[in-house]
Amino acid sequence: MDQLNLFEMMSENAKEKESPLAARMRPRTIDEVVGQEHILAEDKLLYRAIKADKLSSLIFYGPPGTGKTTLARVIANTTSAEFTQINATIAGKKDMEEVVEKAKGLLGLNGKRTILFIDEIHRFNKSQQDYLLPFVEDGTLILIGATTENPYFEVNGALVSRSIIFELKPLSQEAVEGLIKKAVSDDERGMGAYKAVIDDDAVSFLADIAGGDARKALNAVELGVMSTPRSDDGLIHITLDVAQECIQKRAVRYDKDGDNHYDTISAFIKSMRGSDPDAAVYYLARMLYAGEDIKFIARRIMICASEDVGNADPMAIVVATNACMAVERIGMPEARIILSQAATYVACAPKSNAAYGAVDEAMAEVAASGNLPIPPHLQDAHYKGAAKLGHGTGYLYAHDFKNHYVEQQYLPYELTGKEFYRPDGQGYEVKIREHLKKIKKEAKEK
Repeated sequence: MDQLNLFEMMSENAKEKESPLAARMRPRTIDEVVGQEHILAEDKLLYRAIKADKLSSLIFYGPPGTGKTTLARVIANTTSAEFTQINATIAGKKDMEEVVEKAKGLLGLNGKRTILFIDEIHRFNKSQQDYLLPFVEDGTLILIGATTENPYFEVNGALVSRSIIFELKPLSQEAVEGLIKKAVSDDERGMGAYKAVIDDDAVSFLADIAGGDARKALNAVELGVMSTPRSDDGLIHITLDVAQECIQKRAVRYDKDGDNHYDTISAFIKSMRGSDPDAAVYYLARMLYAGEDIKFIARRIMICASEDVGNADPMAIVVATNACMAVERIGMPEARIILSQAATYVACAPKSNAAYGAVDEAMAEVAASGNLPIPPHLQDAHYKGAAKLGHGTGYLYAHDFKNHYVEQQYLPYELTGKEFYRPDGQGYEVKIREHLKKIKKEAKEK
């Protein structure tokens, strides 16, 4: 080994020892990866492809701290291909041109392929992403992109169509707890040399507050170990108080699988239903503070917008649905503002559960009476032989009549006169009720 290589090796070793705990604890092989069993179990495509070193272009999509870069590093340690990494936040077209030229040379010289890992690929603009397309297309590059944003929105559609997309999910609390315990005790890459111990409630708190982000939990562990003085027994004790201090949050009693979870979401929904925006935003804050999944909260707001507001304010479901899409694209911490806007809108909107009651009554009727015959004039008249059967005969086209309404039998004849939807006297449903009353009255008077 020459002096230059020896110097580089020593430099790399020193750099690794000085790296943050989260970087040092990064898995080196696919079998060390924690979580993501839905894509990394032994019978799954990605696991088999990495093990066999037979990769096509990939895009890893998921929240921070779920292992996107980790998987890229595992591939780098496994593959026989040339592995190159760039970060889209600082790289430009010139950097990509250099990678492409080197890749062409390696492919032409000895048939060696090049894997290009682009972290934060959504930060590249359209022209930068377009530049990569022909080289991915002709096999010069195997692209691995990592993004926290939905690739179907933020990555060139042509690149997406030529890649397999794997969604990484937040790690389970159990998985993060295991990583924390290993990081505290590991002598080689963790904090074992510091002789630290961590209380079980501190482990649970950090794993819960991390919200599936391993990096966040390990950063807090490192800070706790490095900043806590030794006790009289010679050990560094990471207690719940120390954990709270490290992550700057109080431990909120909120078990995502227990009663408190259901009590809080119940209070949140009932506050929106009860038109109390102050209570709604308070319970929203409690859930956000405790690390509740923002997509779960957004879904509950959508349900409330339809179930409890309905057509009393049809914009409620529009606001709630768009808020749900927005929080997925933006993430925390800004998602808290979007959720607050949606929750307070739904809370302040006029209320009606008429649509909810209508479909439940209709479903109960279907369960009781079965598939009653559809009136012949409503049946499809376009398929071969339909006219001979009388299907569609006598149907009255509503747009040919005043108010675009004409009286005819729509329900099965056995349900004549049956009402399911009864617009309430609230908000826009007042107008709906008046409109239906008016057009029916004028049709009878004709």
